[in-house]
Amino acid sequence: MYKAAKIVIEGASLSFDKEYTYLLPEKLTASAGCRVRIPFGRGNRSKTGLITEVFDMAERPKSLKPVLEILDSVPVLNSEGLFILRYLKECTFCTWFDAFRTLIPAGISIKPKLVYRVGDNTAGHSLFAKEIVDFLKKKKNPVPEEKLLSALGISANDENLASLLESGAVICEELLRQRVLDEKVAMVRLCENIPRLTKTQKKVAAFLDENGDASLKEICYFCGCTRTVPDNMRTRGAVEYYDVPRFRNPYGENKINITPPPALSHGQQQALDILEKKLSEQKIKPALLYGVTGSGKTEVFLALIQKVLSLGRKVIVLVPEISLTAQTVRSFHSRFGGRVAVLHSGLSMGERMDEWRRIKAGDADIVVGTRSAVFAPIENIGLIVIDEEQEHTYHSEKSPRFHTRDIAKLRCSYNNALLLLASATPSVESFYNAKKGTYTLVELPDRFGSAKLPDVYLSDMRESENLSSSHIFSSTLLDELHYNLEHGEQSILLLNRRGYSTLIRCPSCNTVAECPHCSVSMTYHAANSSLICHYCGYTKPKAEKCSKCGGEMIQYSGYGTQKIAEELEKLYPNARILRVDMDTTMSKFSHEKLFSSFSAKEYDIMVGTQMVAKGLNFHHVTLVGVLAADQSLYAMDFRSFERSFSLLTQVIGRSGRGEFKGRALIQTFSPDNPIIALAANQDYNSFYEQEIKSRKLHLYPPFCTMAGIGFVGTNLGEVQRWSRLFLKKLEENSKAYPNIPLRVLGPVDADTLKAAGKYRQKIIIKCKNTKDTRALLAGVLEWFYTECGTVTAFIDMYYDRI
Repeated sequence: MYKAAKIVIEGASLSFDKEYTYLLPEKLTASAGCRVRIPFGRGNRSKTGLITEVFDMAERPKSLKPVLEILDSVPVLNSEGLFILRYLKECTFCTWFDAFRTLIPAGISIKPKLVYRVGDNTAGHSLFAKEIVDFLKKKKNPVPEEKLLSALGISANDENLASLLESGAVICEELLRQRVLDEKVAMVRLCENIPRLTKTQKKVAAFLDENGDASLKEICYFCGCTRTVPDNMRTRGAVEYYDVPRFRNPYGENKINITPPPALSHGQQQALDILEKKLSEQKIKPALLYGVTGSGKTEVFLALIQKVLSLGRKVIVLVPEISLTAQTVRSFHSRFGGRVAVLHSGLSMGERMDEWRRIKAGDADIVVGTRSAVFAPIENIGLIVIDEEQEHTYHSEKSPRFHTRDIAKLRCSYNNALLLLASATPSVESFYNAKKGTYTLVELPDRFGSAKLPDVYLSDMRESENLSSSHIFSSTLLDELHYNLEHGEQSILLLNRRGYSTLIRCPSCNTVAECPHCSVSMTYHAANSSLICHYCGYTKPKAEKCSKCGGEMIQYSGYGTQKIAEELEKLYPNARILRVDMDTTMSKFSHEKLFSSFSAKEYDIMVGTQMVAKGLNFHHVTLVGVLAADQSLYAMDFRSFERSFSLLTQVIGRSGRGEFKGRALIQTFSPDNPIIALAANQDYNSFYEQEIKSRKLHLYPPFCTMAGIGFVGTNLGEVQRWSRLFLKKLEENSKAYPNIPLRVLGPVDADTLKAAGKYRQKIIIKCKNTKDTRALLAGVLEWFYTECGTVTAFIDMYYDRI
């Protein structure tokens, strides 16, 4: 009896990404979920693989290659992990290793490295081959492949190198090592004797002189440069680098004070009783906890978690954004102590890996995190909570393109656990499933305690009497801000646009400042006096003249959070203004620090993007102002109304959560728009009834699946040609599936035709997400990658653009 294994290969293209059978030699013991080193292809080049299955064979086929080495002493993935791996491969059209890398932290992946050293037989070779041998002899240690090839100007297939390897004069070895962990932050400081500098280097020196030591990331942003600039300054002796160690336990220094749970209201207790009963059901179906903002949903699922832990089972809690993680972690630490693990992208590579290992070892009962935390290697799951379940951040837009809700359903089904979706504005699909009984609907119609929903007012920005001198704020909003400042109450202003000016144009020739790599206009950022592309990150200095006609009257229009904060400082010089957006939250734990400061009343007014709109609880906020409320209503997105309603409802809900009555003011050019009116009234049920009729009429989810097929390449003609060929192949292959309903739109240009130097086209398919539909699409995608080498294609079964 022989042992064999099915193994998937790292780095495989979709055209040959499949399970291969290898022999497991008697001296090697391995299980499914372990990584291995195997010979692959005609040249038997060493590759890293993952065992997906181990089985017995009565006879050994002569063509079967043996596994060379087992890389893991214990499996990296357990049976549930392998189950999720196969789901991702089959349902999201990714490669096996794309799925595998999603399931493990980046720091635990293994990177192969080829090195060369001198062998025994070094005589009798060509003159150039002798140069290769002499180069290696001068080195004390084996030379990495990239260094050898670069130094001698040769390729890996060079004939002289090949002859040396064949004769044994040169030996090639493969080193396998785990990725280096990111434990430190590189800081920069000025040296005493500064040499002559370039213009950009002077800018960096002035920044360091004014602000003191700074991280490389901060220098690159505020000075509008790449890392090459400080690196060159370091070489010339103008600056020096030093490392600041990072703590491996992200919340290890936080003092944990265990507090007893508060008494639940009658409505909360009723909701908890319903959910606790579900835990004992033989087959548990998902539940939707739908409650108005401030109704106390968090306290309900905290109490439910306590019940799940008492049953000896474990919990995953998901939040949509990093900005909400800190507040959530504080709540969980105060209730459950140090048995809480945290997973999100704001942690260093080493911290994420350590938390992952702690979870896998069984040292955590609760995992809190963003989207990726749904893959946490926690066993015996009894409950998964998805807070603010309607948020688009739960959808991964990179391979594998999954929705967190579907992975959570899969894991709850595998463990017979409860999936609890929670929101004041549920997604239309979730509320539809709750209405028809697929989910259990649990409602909290009232705010907790004595708090009441805020009074909401609309300010028509078309009427001149409503405009202030700045033309950004209505006179009513300025009056309300003034009132709060006088009475010591806090205010939040929402504008979902970062930067200072959103449009830079030459009035003489109408040339707009566009990114050279993307078909989008650039945004002016006053903080670093630069134009930045919000798609690819390209940065260039502020323009004084038009690049096309030389005109000097460059016009800066539109406004973002930076300009709003500046205007407020002019209007209220004594007010303490806090700006919260992507630019102010780049550093570690910045969200937690900023929100803690605001909660402690160190600031009077907080201006921010959507990260200030949901899930936050500030007891002293009595005023919320929404600027540019119409912005998201007219996006090329069938969810634009849903997202606009949700954003407005959520941000309005930040007001009046304490002892004082709250107010909210929405500035709009469309006061008669029914979405704005419904959000102002906090009337989700009426919004849902209106939206579900529209979805059914126009055939949008939940009445179909929207699949998007994207094509990306550097040559527009090739992208267009291959998108048409894909459609033609889809038409041909669909004849084998006559019972699959398909509505195909396109191919057409993507909403942003060019991004990061690559052109994009799309095909949209309205279909049913069934096994046959996925098989049809997977077959065409495999054909595409077999035939095409110049264009990349992907399939997203959660596409939401029109």
